[in-house]
Amino acid sequence: MLSVIAGPDPQDPATAASAGHAPQDYTRYLDPQGLKGARIGVARQTFFGYSPAADAVIEEAIHVMRDLGAEIIDPADIPTAQQIATSDAELTVLLYEFKHDIAAYLARLGPDFPMKTLEDLIRFNEDHADQELKWFGQELFLMAQEKGPLTDPAYQQALAEERRLGGRDGIDAVMDKYQLDALVAPTGSPAWTIDLINGDHFLGASSSPAAIAGYPLITVPAGYAFGLPVGITFMGRAFSEPTLIRLAYAFEQATRVRKPPQLLPTIPMD
Repeated sequence: MLSVIAGPDPQDPATAASAGHAPQDYTRYLDPQGLKGARIGVARQTFFGYSPAADAVIEEAIHVMRDLGAEIIDPADIPTAQQIATSDAELTVLLYEFKHDIAAYLARLGPDFPMKTLEDLIRFNEDHADQELKWFGQELFLMAQEKGPLTDPAYQQALAEERRLGGRDGIDAVMDKYQLDALVAPTGSPAWTIDLINGDHFLGASSSPAAIAGYPLITVPAGYAFGLPVGITFMGRAFSEPTLIRLAYAFEQATRVRKPPQLLPTIPMD
């Protein structure tokens, strides 16, 4: 599927830079020996410590990668990790782009479609609050509606900041320092159970650096805590998908920890 969708998309200007970087067939990077000789950095700062259960699973995964022939550089912290965690640039960009992209999507639905803007969606939700807002509000919708066009200096500044923090001064910097093939970190805490009253029980995640830089990452199952899945994330430089596929595939084939999801009435606590 990746081989089909990779490359420039005329409807998405952000993909223009991918021209010439997408291989015709990504399956040739599925190498079960792909971790042998690889230099893997462990990004600990801000990505470990919020979930002892997740940390324990990832520590075991690190041992597995070492046993599979990888050279582990630990720690190999992203120098901007703390700045990324406290910066509001990611949310600012999300709000501006959400408003813009929702309008673009609605415009493609044709003149007969009643919704034209984010404001129309907000009004619809308010008019049908007993159905649409029964469990959760629309705070992000309202925050995005307050933003202007993508030409606003506030958006341009936030976009440049997150590209720098995630890319040049972040992932690129630590990978240059240690000559790494990839970084690894817990994908997040053990998956939380559904709570319609109090909402998500989010503790932490490692996706932001790659996400704000526009860089690739791969998440694969690493283990379980109390029956709940824990993932490990492999992240790297721009256009490093072939390397990440090779590393993640080798780990996944060696461990084979994935279990089919189940609809359990409760989770085992012993």
